[in-house]
Amino acid sequence: RIAGDGKAGGELEVHGPSVMLGYWKNEPATRDCMTEDGWFKTGDNVRIEGGHIYIVGRSKEVIVLSNGEKAPPDDMEKAISLDPWFTQAVVLGDNRPHLSAIVVLSQAAQKAGVSGADEASREIILRRIDASLHDFPGYAKIKGVLVADEPWTAENGLLTSSLKKRRALIFERYDEQINRLYD
Repeated sequence: RIAGDGKAGGELEVHGPSVMLGYWKNEPATRDCMTEDGWFKTGDNVRIEGGHIYIVGRSKEVIVLSNGEKAPPDDMEKAISLDPWFTQAVVLGDNRPHLSAIVVLSQAAQKAGVSGADEASREIILRRIDASLHDFPGYAKIKGVLVADEPWTAENGLLTSSLKKRRALIFERYDEQINRLYD
């Protein structure tokens, strides 16, 4: 089943003879992963279409804006990175009034003279991001952008060895600039 009303998707919960009943002698962990009626909370956000279950993200990876709207950063980041101007992107805005993005520009963007250092190039970047996110709901609009000073790699500690973004470290590295986006 899907938690909540399930109409717009939600967290997948499972129940059955092959599903655990909880953690051995660890009641707090059991309360965190099980519903009161014994369903296991998988942590996967899903939607169901045509009798098929589609995993669309992890529940812990959802950004909740200060107005309560929820946005899936992973899906948005993938959509932004499909644009040839961006090699990497991270979306942020948890407990903030709107979403912002940190992007790494490709050589194509740099050859076009876009650096993100001035307001005009940031506006161009925001328009391209907006075009990438045209299928997302209106509240999932990026209103602030920051251009990273270098690509994120495992060597500089901003990616794991399996090349997953270390979001907290990226946010820490750009903390001062992020705060300016929301001033």
